Amino acid sequence: EVQLQASGGGLVQAGGPLRLSCTASGLSFDDYALGWLRQAPGKEREAISCISRREGVRTYARSVTGRFTISSDNTKNTVSLQMNSLKPEDTAVYYCAAATGTCSSGGFGFWGQGTQVTVSS
Repeated sequence: EVQLQASGGGLVQAGGPLRLSCTASGLSFDDYALGWLRQAPGKEREAISCISRREGVRTYARSVTGRFTISSDNTKNTVSLQMNSLKPEDTAVYYCAAATGTCSSGGFGFWGQGTQVTVSS
């Protein structure tokens, strides 16, 4: 059974950093892509980053490019999202997710619980 456990959310001032972590179990990073999505109140869910060991790629949404960095530790089965230069519009519930195959496989089929990130101005 694939399980994803996200942590690290909280309240941060605009311009500050925050790091999210996700521990995955029941899957191999060789066979799954791991990603982060977010959903702000009243807005659609947004896929913001993905990492695929199989493809050897990391992808970012335009809204976070240059500020967020995704990484993974295959020995610990963790994937992290380092978020820098945070903006109030980054406020959302952030979800860790996994997709069978690669970042371009067509969607995340496994989700963890969300973690709230609030950026104050």
